[in-house]
Parts: sequence; structure tokens; C-alpha cells
Amino acid sequence: MQHLDKILVFVKVAEFESISKAARALDMPISTVSRKLSALESDLGVSLVRRTTRRVILTSQGRDYFNQCIEPLTKLQEAEQVLTQTQKKPEGSLAITVPLILGQDPFMDFLSRFSKEHSGIRIDLYITNAYLNLVAENIDVAIRFGHLTDSSVVAAKLGSSVRYVVATADYLKGRKLPTEPEDLKTHHCIMFNAKNYEADWDLICGRRRVRVNVSGAVSSRDCQSVAAFVLRGHGVGLVEAAYCDQALARGDLVRLLPRWTSVEIPVSAVYPSRKFLPPRVTAFLKALAGWKNSWWILG
Repeated sequence: MQHLDKILVFVKVAEFESISKAARALDMPISTVSRKLSALESDLGVSLVRRTTRRVILTSQGRDYFNQCIEPLTKLQEAEQVLTQTQKKPEGSLAITVPLILGQDPFMDFLSRFSKEHSGIRIDLYITNAYLNLVAENIDVAIRFGHLTDSSVVAAKLGSSVRYVVATADYLKGRKLPTEPEDLKTHHCIMFNAKNYEADWDLICGRRRVRVNVSGAVSSRDCQSVAAFVLRGHGVGLVEAAYCDQALARGDLVRLLPRWTSVEIPVSAVYPSRKFLPPRVTAFLKALAGWKNSWWILG
């Protein structure tokens, strides 16, 4: 297996469809990756990839070779990890992506404590509502709210959150209070991810579950801004409990339909693969699983 290091380079290029991203993942200069890839093609006497200005595409021979290489290469990496994993300390770069809802003091306090307890770990934090491609962006862990549809990633449930139907007393002045979910159709609603200023709210009360179509003049792709518009009296919102618990206690918000909540929203820690979890990732997942916070209920 004199080509082993070149094969590893080829496999990474194939996985990322990019020489530059493979170079970052391997911590190699781009020129080295390109040279090793060309050398492997020369050794084999076939073209494994086609290079374009935007990406690297496998040839038919390259696809066949990749399929043959990936399994034995994975087994070799697993064997090496078995020998070295127990001797490693949590260290190195830990790339984390979280939604905007977590870009506040409670999560920063948690991350600060984690960083102080694991001084060998360097944190690279992405705060965005975009669902980044974990492999392509070299992300170790993502925290995501909602049901997941990507079967290519591994998800560990952290807990669940709920949303309440709320509004300000000023908005409610002169308006009839809703007594059933259907009554929300007569109100101006502040919506999350609406289409054409309409959205479906799924609400539950014990075993009852209804879907009500609401509408309004304000929609946002960020839960925090939905809460901000509700607090400013623009209408009724279905707001994360963590955003409105204190406002309800102060009397800044009024909870409507108090027996009703949103359906439970799962909160998950997502990572690219169950295999080869480095100690820094394992340490973060363990700390995250035990973190008590207002954003989700553990379990």
C-alpha cells in the first residue's frame, strides 16, 4: 500500500468535492494535496477527477476507485483510533454552530465554563439560523431546534421546547380575547417563517391537537425578532417559552389560550458521524447533555 497517503488525500477530495476544503481538513497546503492527487493518477494511469473552476467531480473510474477505497481506509482509521483514543486528552479546534436564539448570555456562560474546564480546546463558534453542511464546513457539532430530515448526520436529543400564544395588554385593548385556537384567525399574528404572510400554527391541549391558519403583516426567520415585535404590540405571537417567561412574570405579556401550547419542539445535538468522535467532541456533547437551561427541558 505504497499509495496510502495519496489515497487518503484522494478520498478527502472526493468527499468534499474540493481540493481547498480537503487541504483544510487534512491540514495540508493546497499545492501538496494537488500534487499527491496528480501523483496517484499518474501511478494508476487513469484520471480520477475532473477539475472545474468551482468544484472537483469524480470520473467514472474515480467513483469506482473511491467506493473500493473508502471501506478499508475507514477500517484502518478505526484500528488506529482504538489504539490511541484512550491516550488522548480533549484538545484541538471545536467548531460549533448554533441558531440565533442561543446567541445570548446563558449559552455564552455555558460555553465559557466549558472552555475554562477544557483549556486545550479552541472554540470556533458560528451563530446562524442557516443549516450549514457539517462536512463541507468542517463543523463538529450543531445544535438544532425542530424535526430533522437529514439522515446522513447523527442526532442526540438534548430535550424539547414549547411555545406559548402571547400578546401585550396594549394590543389586546378593544379586541376580543380568543377562547379557542380558531379565534386567532381574527387577530394580527407575528409569524415565524411565514409564506405570503400566512402560517399554520399547530397547537395542543392534552390529547386535542388543532392546526390553525393565521396571518399578519410581520414575518421573520428569527424567533428573537418575532418576540421583539410581539413585545412592541404588533400582534399575537407563538413565542418560545424562554423568550416570554420573564415578560409574563413582569406583566409585559399576556398568555392567551393558557391551556394550549405548541407541539413539543425537539432540540438536538447533531454531528457528522458516530465514528471517530474525537475527545473534544465527546467532552462537549457530555457537557451539553447535562446543561440545565431555559431553552429546553432536558430529556
